Amino acid sequence: MSGNPEEERVPSHVVEETREAAERVVRALSALDDDAPGGVEPREGEPARSGSYFSFATAESLTSGLLSAVLAEVPGVSQWFLGGVVAYSYDAKERLLGVDRDALERDGAVTEMVVHAMARGVAERLEARWGVATTGVAGPGPAEGEPEGTVWIAVVDRDSSDVTCRLLRSPGGRDEVRWRAALTGLNLLAEVVEQNRMPSR
Repeated sequence: MSGNPEEERVPSHVVEETREAAERVVRALSALDDDAPGGVEPREGEPARSGSYFSFATAESLTSGLLSAVLAEVPGVSQWFLGGVVAYSYDAKERLLGVDRDALERDGAVTEMVVHAMARGVAERLEARWGVATTGVAGPGPAEGEPEGTVWIAVVDRDSSDVTCRLLRSPGGRDEVRWRAALTGLNLLAEVVEQNRMPSR
């Protein structure tokens, strides 16, 4: 047993897979750095940074920092992880991430548009290559017209403006929903990073 009461309420395989997904993210980023040993020039107007160009940042609502915390367990992740924003309320999403307030008031926070804006907002504010975001309904019960377990996840590539979104319908109670959201977000980030590998020569 982990000794963490929340983890003990989540199927052990979900916790294990989430930690494996975090390690997958770091392996994928490390491989990108290996592909570009000479480094990559920063964007015009941006200073060179001490870490990798292949950086990412997180914007979390229902996961409330869980995705970031699991990533922080992986040794060496600071080479790529710039930081994260926990934006639970409408005010925080608007002020910290630039999510449109009218859209929040009209459609709620559990939408593809909102998670896209969160991911883009954190990437822009922290000047990261990728932004990954989570928003949803952890429960208990429905919220904002969506059933418990409804989760939107997005990864935005600030260089190409590509966005990849995924809708998750998670089983389980509140803690399991949050862990499954973190798992899905980490795997989605890893998939996007892996797609940027240069072809083998």
